[in-house]
Amino acid sequence: MKFLDQAKIYIKAGNGGSGSASFRREKFIEYGGPDGGDGGNGGSIIIQSDRNLNTLIDFRYAQHFKAEHGKPGSKRNKTGANGEDLILKVPLGTQIFEEDNNTLIYDFTSNKEKYLVALGGKGGLGNVRFKSSTNRAPKKKTSGKSGEEFWIWLQLKVIADIGIIGKPNAGKSSLLAALTRAKPKIANYPFTTINPNLGVTYYSGKEVTLADIPGLVEGAHKGVGLGDKFLRHIERCKVLLHLIDLSENDLINTYKKIKQELISYDKKLANKKEVIFFNKSDLLNIKDIKTKLIEFNKKINSKYEIISVFSKDDIQKIKKILIKYADR
Repeated sequence: MKFLDQAKIYIKAGNGGSGSASFRREKFIEYGGPDGGDGGNGGSIIIQSDRNLNTLIDFRYAQHFKAEHGKPGSKRNKTGANGEDLILKVPLGTQIFEEDNNTLIYDFTSNKEKYLVALGGKGGLGNVRFKSSTNRAPKKKTSGKSGEEFWIWLQLKVIADIGIIGKPNAGKSSLLAALTRAKPKIANYPFTTINPNLGVTYYSGKEVTLADIPGLVEGAHKGVGLGDKFLRHIERCKVLLHLIDLSENDLINTYKKIKQELISYDKKLANKKEVIFFNKSDLLNIKDIKTKLIEFNKKINSKYEIISVFSKDDIQKIKKILIKYADR
């Protein structure tokens, strides 16, 4: 399934049905009074979050959504049927913005949340409503009100316990595949992952949701590489997992560049909990690894783990650490 994290759609709530202007006509009753019923209310448009969805791809090919109109009233004081509400389901973490794509309307942060985004029009009044002591046979009726209609933007920010970040080709997709049942594209070249991938891992009866965020490069917040398109997904993660390739020449610089990209995008990201994993330990000898980490320890005061995504023991160790961090 293709990933889509932004969509512009047009929504139109149903119009209210018109009221009826009718009069009672029965045998032996020469002057029957008014008996026109009210029109039904138009259907509203409701947006509901669903944790089983993870993309807005359904809104790429269908961009116009209309709720049902209310039915008109009829004789014998019969009120028209209300129009049926239209419920649009979106992934958990979706935000609704006005047409300017800047003014936030609603933010879905829990499963099965509902938000009435466009209200259906009220039904019109039948002529029986206008009967009075001075007007025994009113012909007046009113039309139904129009339902609300406008364009909105849907933006998805992936919600995950752990966000896996790092430079392209650091092994993020391989780590996600090893920890979960997710099947991201894996290859030995940069920018293999061009969309966020989600997976769930389990340890000691607990579960943790992980998101593999496409590779960040220097200048990503300005649009370099894959740009800032996916930086917003990091905002929702409880913990950031920095994955660094041990074969990099300068581990300190690699870590600082990624850190700087996060801060340049949003300063609040600097305060997120983080854990550092040095990957591809199977490609270097112990002596070289120690030499590199001695320099790293001098400059960076953060805890880290040395791993290989191909080691079953390391994968179990990673799960235990991630559960611990996600529970804090």
